[in-house]
Amino acid sequence: MTPQPNPHTAPGHADLLAAPGHAGSHAALSDSGPHGGPHPGGHTSHEDSHTSPHTGPRTNPDPRLHSGPHPTPQPGPDPEPDPDTPRDLVGIGIGPFNLSLAALAHPLAELDAVFYERRTAFSWHPGLLIDGARIQVPFLADLVTLVDPASPWSFLNYLKARDRLFPFYFAERFHIQRAEYDAYCRWVCENLPGLSFGHQVDAVRFNPERDVFEVDFTQLGPDGEAEALGRTYARNIVLGIGTEPYVPDPLRPLVEAPAVPVIHAADYMNHRDTLLAAEHVTVIGSGQSGAEVFLDLLRRRPAGREGLHWLGRTAAFAPMEYSKLGLEHFTPDYTRYFHALAEPVRDKLVASQWQLHKGIDADTLAAIHDELYRRTLHGGWPEVVLTPGVRVRTGGRVATTKVELHLEHVHQNTRSRLTTDAVVLATGYRERPFDCLLAGLDPYLRRDSQERPRIDDQHRLVMDPHVTGSGCNVYVQNAERHTHGIGTPDLGLAAWRSAGILNAVTGKETYPLPTRTAFTTFGLQQQEPQIPRARQPKALTPLMDGI
Repeated sequence: MTPQPNPHTAPGHADLLAAPGHAGSHAALSDSGPHGGPHPGGHTSHEDSHTSPHTGPRTNPDPRLHSGPHPTPQPGPDPEPDPDTPRDLVGIGIGPFNLSLAALAHPLAELDAVFYERRTAFSWHPGLLIDGARIQVPFLADLVTLVDPASPWSFLNYLKARDRLFPFYFAERFHIQRAEYDAYCRWVCENLPGLSFGHQVDAVRFNPERDVFEVDFTQLGPDGEAEALGRTYARNIVLGIGTEPYVPDPLRPLVEAPAVPVIHAADYMNHRDTLLAAEHVTVIGSGQSGAEVFLDLLRRRPAGREGLHWLGRTAAFAPMEYSKLGLEHFTPDYTRYFHALAEPVRDKLVASQWQLHKGIDADTLAAIHDELYRRTLHGGWPEVVLTPGVRVRTGGRVATTKVELHLEHVHQNTRSRLTTDAVVLATGYRERPFDCLLAGLDPYLRRDSQERPRIDDQHRLVMDPHVTGSGCNVYVQNAERHTHGIGTPDLGLAAWRSAGILNAVTGKETYPLPTRTAFTTFGLQQQEPQIPRARQPKALTPLMDGI
């Protein structure tokens, strides 16, 4: 439907549409960072041609996408839409997860769906597209394959469309480079209809008189300035607003000090030249992003004058759990098991499973050691310090060009100070809060004991029955770690979750989903104890008379 101008919605609302969400991960960067998962792990402009959310019939504009017999609906031209007719689905945010949903929704001609994104083009964690860095899930964990291998939006079909399938075959790569995954997603965005970039969603409300959601948005120009206001209606909302870089409170003042380069790893590539020019650089964070930033700086700084210090709070620069059975924690089976647990148990489990998704992939650790060893070949040790088990208590500027970090060793209880010229905070990501975006729905939301949104097993926000009973629902993607576990930001679960959402929205098994996905049996079936009955004494046979 064509959105109608909304004079009640003012432009200039806070940026509520995040960078694409996790990234998935058997996690990455603590949340949905750019690594895609615990498996070892280009950006071009995309002209925004979506001046309205109505994109016409769901036909495929690129014949190269049809690499096989996969059926694609070819409906005729749409009639002029009624501006008051609610859409079946509105997606907010276009990261890998909502892009997966859009790709799987594409062949469903009966489904009226549109997706909004504030940015003018797709870009997946551009600040961490380090040369050679790989996502940590196999290429099969693309947008669609694990649910619909014949989809024209698969990674293999992307390679075929780009005439790169045979080179990829001979390269024998199971884990692709991060830049290639980004390029694949941009290719999908450039060809998939129904994606409205340059549209900032400002508010979502429930209209009880019409039993629909009202979605207010601002259409943005190439420079980010507001150009028009609009409103559309929907029966289902899917939030895919992603994560945001996390900066610990003691270090926030440093980030806001422009004279000293203190940056989050999410912006590393944008500031790499500045960091290389600094005499001494400190990297804080013992996860995958911290390791990758440290390795990239190490490789680019002169031997004997590296001037690098790597700090981590964990007891060791530990490898990520990568055993085959360990990876089964990132399956639908485990997700369902986790969701059924009691809230306190779920919270304890998430905290204890850090090495399943916050460790460093073994190849990266090996590459760091190899580079350090190489620099000892001609005598001497590199000017590098690696210190795990350290907490940064606070920090401050020294003069105008240096930073002083106050450190504490978590096991020794010793304190020290470190003076450095630049800091990279590889301190992870947090789920982007959607309280402001859904402020109009707050009276209807149900929350847990910690005031977090309750989310059911179909990834729907638990809301007042008056809302859900009318057939209206809000689904979330990569905002349910507290209810669905550490697999929430994992790229390998993207297609499965998207297919489940579409099955719920359409009310039928649009995409058949596997009933079993792990060899591990998580949990036990409840059975009442069987108490043996008291043994009855056997009746004695009377002796015959005369014996």
